[in-house]
Amino acid sequence: MRTPLLIPAITLSAGSLAWTTWSLVDLLGAGLIGLTVAAGADIIWASVIAAEARGLRIAGRRWLVAAIGWTSLLAVAGFLVWHGISRDQIAMAVAGPLLPLGAKVVWLLALADMRDPSALTDDERAQLAAMERAMRFDEAQHRYALRRREMDAESLLADVSVDFEIELARQEKGRELARRAPIAIAPITPEQTPITLASTPEQPHASGRPEPAPTSPIADREQKSIADLARDHVAIHPTNPAATDAICSLRPDADRPSVSAAVRRARHQLDTCGGYR
Repeated sequence: MRTPLLIPAITLSAGSLAWTTWSLVDLLGAGLIGLTVAAGADIIWASVIAAEARGLRIAGRRWLVAAIGWTSLLAVAGFLVWHGISRDQIAMAVAGPLLPLGAKVVWLLALADMRDPSALTDDERAQLAAMERAMRFDEAQHRYALRRREMDAESLLADVSVDFEIELARQEKGRELARRAPIAIAPITPEQTPITLASTPEQPHASGRPEPAPTSPIADREQKSIADLARDHVAIHPTNPAATDAICSLRPDADRPSVSAAVRRARHQLDTCGGYR
């Protein structure tokens, strides 16, 4: 808010800075180099007034800024009194400090007039600032939690991908091993008597010539071989003699030693392979 006290405060501040600068340079007697000390004192005094106008806090307390301002003002007033005394000018020693003190008082009045009555108090602003800090802290925690979940999800997906690749490789190796495995062949038994079928005697023909045994392809396909009969009866009969007798009863013209050899071979194949497929 604008206040009519702002212009007098600025005017008094400018006059106070000029008077303080001249007094400190004259008191030090260092010539132009003394301007550094005078300018430093003026800068400190003006900075404290600006800090009070902005409501600055030190460690959460506003009175510290005001205390620094009054301390610096009293120091400047002390130098001005010292300057008047050093020149044997009592009036200068008394009236000199009135300019910075008056500027300070007018600034306090101007700042009080510029303050908005509906504005938040210092405690209320401090409470809102604490809430804002807590909200920012919660947001930061939420972001970190999301990052942690993303990292865990990426780790899980990587593990699943590795397990998938391993399973695919295992299945591929299994198929390759099955392709390269040799074909299972039943062990060869010792040499046995070859199976010879007894020749069917030729029957005499009506004309007096012997009639040849039927050797048509259809008849040969319909009649099972001794090896087939041996496999069938070995699966049925528990002993080889029983299977041999059963085959000989079906094939009375078959050679019994050949049938026995076929039965033994079928029995060995059955015991070795665990059954026929």
